[in-house]
Amino acid sequence: MRRPVRRLARPRIRADLDAAAVPTWRPPHIPAADAAFLHFVVSPGRLPRGRRVYAIGDIHGCLAELRKLHAAIEDDMARRPPASALLLHLGDYIDFGPDSAGVVALLASGPPIAGLPTINLMGDHERTALDALSGDGAAATDWLHVGGQAALDSWGIPASTPRSAWRPLIPAAHAEFLQALSIDHCDGDYLFVHAGIRPGVPLPRQEDDDKLGIRQSFLASEQDFGVVVVHGHSASPSPTIRPNRIGIDTGAGNGGRLTCAVFEEDGVAFMAA
Repeated sequence: MRRPVRRLARPRIRADLDAAAVPTWRPPHIPAADAAFLHFVVSPGRLPRGRRVYAIGDIHGCLAELRKLHAAIEDDMARRPPASALLLHLGDYIDFGPDSAGVVALLASGPPIAGLPTINLMGDHERTALDALSGDGAAATDWLHVGGQAALDSWGIPASTPRSAWRPLIPAAHAEFLQALSIDHCDGDYLFVHAGIRPGVPLPRQEDDDKLGIRQSFLASEQDFGVVVVHGHSASPSPTIRPNRIGIDTGAGNGGRLTCAVFEEDGVAFMAA
């Protein structure tokens, strides 16, 4: 079971702000992608002392914004070197935005920040794309319905291209990257996953379909999951902090910003591009 929320005594963390009291429509202030202005608030979870995790929400083809956040992370690590750190991308690299192929190419080439271990999680958009590229006609229709043509355009695949010809036109390294994505990652009190988990189901019995696509039953739950779930998938104008979850999909690719959550000890901070 995760530990109870502890308030931090460090002056850079607002000890008067309880995570459960942060409403979705007025979250902690999110600065631009500048590590010098990180503002930590109390998180419902905890990492071991010296550990830091940078988690970036749904990217949806926003390569320029992703590069800005990576630069801000590099700056933060230079200003405040951690004992150990991890970069996590929570999935949905493709669709809607202008450069899905560029995002995949960047991440497929290895960790984007030298010396910083990186884990890339799968999103429902990657799952749908993989099913479509495998020849599933219904998945191909679904993919086009949820922004897939923007991804195909970024690979230079016109709308008139037969569906059977999509797969050979996508670089092999890009397809291999999508197929190798992880489903979830645990770190300290946190479970990082694209969409969420199903309330009432023990963690070892959670289904991948829920981890990639669940929404309302998870978002509405006040259940103690035994972990604090850090997720994307369900967009809101700003990050959401609840006692059992932290949501960081802020609508990149659909008119919103791309958000990175910075976790360390009992705190969490946000920056956006």
